[in-house]
Amino acid sequence: MLINPAKAEKRPWEMFFVGAFYAIISLILTKWIFSGDPVLSKYTGILVVTFCVMFSIPFMYFAIKNEEEKDLRIDGFLRLIKEHGKAMTYFMFLFMGFVVAFSFWYIVFEDGNQNFKAQIETYCMINKPTHFDQCVSEYGLKYPSKTTAFLSAQEKIVNIFANNIYVLIFTLVFSLIFGAGAIFILAWNASVISAAIGIFSKSSLANLPLGLTRYMIHGIPEILAYFGGALAGGIISIAVIKHDIKTERFWVILQDSLNLIILSVIILFIAALIEVFITPALF
Repeated sequence: MLINPAKAEKRPWEMFFVGAFYAIISLILTKWIFSGDPVLSKYTGILVVTFCVMFSIPFMYFAIKNEEEKDLRIDGFLRLIKEHGKAMTYFMFLFMGFVVAFSFWYIVFEDGNQNFKAQIETYCMINKPTHFDQCVSEYGLKYPSKTTAFLSAQEKIVNIFANNIYVLIFTLVFSLIFGAGAIFILAWNASVISAAIGIFSKSSLANLPLGLTRYMIHGIPEILAYFGGALAGGIISIAVIKHDIKTERFWVILQDSLNLIILSVIILFIAALIEVFITPALF
């Protein structure tokens, strides 16, 4: 009721503050309600994401519903992409709100690493696979796991691109099954990036802008692609509910969704190249 897709299209930047607010409330609920629980305190990283998802699903549902209706009103691939771009913009602001708030409180909380246990493990597996045990121990965790060998630049591109495609498929599937359910994958990625930014910033707020820049160079196109997959799956999901799959309208919607998926795959490949070659050169 406070924010809706029509309002968000006119002032997409407001979604940044909405995302930050959702993230802060999620952290507060998790820290002060579940951190003292002997069982649930082990899964605070997942609980934070879960609360963000619960807050975001109503907006996500109506946003995707709004985009599905555009498919029926607007003709032409470029015009549709332009219209969908409005949704992608306010989704990105929502995502950035998650990232900035999570990163800020990761640094501010003395036990920030304990609130992002699963995220730190994911960070170590991606960035320091050959020294996973040392990595998690360095940040206060003691959960051993399987390690992987050193990867060349070419293997990194393949590995990163394959992992990103894997995430895109999950985003698409979650959207198809749950409609707005893809927000879970996106909120999870926001929390992992935030943990990485907190680690890179060495728990100093002065280094936070540098950390944000470091991971957003390739992170923005990645998340943009995931939102494209989320929109595609959500549009198909709502179209199946509202329209007979044998009608011409449904096939128009399906074609638009396939175009979004293809565009997302291309963006993910570009993001992988940026992550392997450009980001390390700058930082």
